Amino acid sequence: MIISHGHLDHCGLAPNLMDLGPEVYCTSLTAKLSGLLARDTLKIAGKKGHIIPYYHEEIQEFERRVRPIGYKKEFNTNGYSVCFYDAGHIPGTSMVHLEKDKQTLFYTGDMNTIRTELQTGADTELPDSDILLIESTYFGRDHTPRKILEERFIASIRETIESGGRAIIPAFGIGRTQEIMLMLKKHGLHAYVDGMGVDVFNLIRKSPENVPDIKKLENAFVSTNIVKREDREAIINEPSIIVTSAGMLNGGPVLYYIDEIFDDPKSKIHLTGYQAEDTNGRRALESGYIENGKRTVRLNCKLELYDFSAHCGDAQLKDVVKSFCDRGTETVIAVHGDNTEGFAHWVNEELGVKSFAPANKEIIYI
Repeated sequence: MIISHGHLDHCGLAPNLMDLGPEVYCTSLTAKLSGLLARDTLKIAGKKGHIIPYYHEEIQEFERRVRPIGYKKEFNTNGYSVCFYDAGHIPGTSMVHLEKDKQTLFYTGDMNTIRTELQTGADTELPDSDILLIESTYFGRDHTPRKILEERFIASIRETIESGGRAIIPAFGIGRTQEIMLMLKKHGLHAYVDGMGVDVFNLIRKSPENVPDIKKLENAFVSTNIVKREDREAIINEPSIIVTSAGMLNGGPVLYYIDEIFDDPKSKIHLTGYQAEDTNGRRALESGYIENGKRTVRLNCKLELYDFSAHCGDAQLKDVVKSFCDRGTETVIAVHGDNTEGFAHWVNEELGVKSFAPANKEIIYI
């Protein structure tokens, strides 16, 4: 089992597979983040009465089986030669190069080639490969240039505070919270931070090689801005900036803060990433309502979306594919997107390279 990074859609099922007795390979930080998310999954499943996907013993077995590997350190397993490269998506994330019987495959996982406050961007010196297995999340969509997005975001927060409102910034605990805290610190804004993002910061702190400047990150997370449960009422009762989980408004401390500001037209919710279907965040954007516990709440506060994506945009995705195909890639497999077929068609039409967009359970012979 090779895990590219510690986001639930890439590691969430791992403990459930321990009965297969797998060897587990990933970076050390990915292993720690996967364990953190697995325990959080169990807690949420217990609270909401969902089916429990695994037990604590299986999480512990997963952690025992992990063999942590650093970037650009080739290793061998089950007849494969394997090497990890930095994908620039979140700290600890990997792209994977596989070789067996003189055939090679490169898997991008989730990747980002541009520099952010938290990451320097994906490795650029990558090996040639016969097959490219690539994410396609933002095929057909380019991101607003980071500098422009950041300027708009900071200006909106300043306006909120200066008008006497409270700025609530929901952010994904892994990657986004840390990036937003760095950004606010850079612009001289004091922000409180609440939720899983603090736990993730503490894990990153123990693996400082995964960020370009751990001291800068530590300066953004100090004892005076990390919120304890008993502090929440005091900080929300005055103009303040609060970065908190969950990023799509589906649980976590953010619902407490929204309950305090939803009827205040001076206050604002600054969403910082993609809002999936059937989430509170998407519902809020489309209808102006959210579900908070058993109540449906109409938002009279302001609501804005700033997509600080950690994925390649359309132009970057196409550049990556072109680079591989120019160096001899013969097959491209598009995954992880809502228009994988369109991406595969583009590769075939524009580059003349054989491409696939496999459906779940479909087998591709290579």
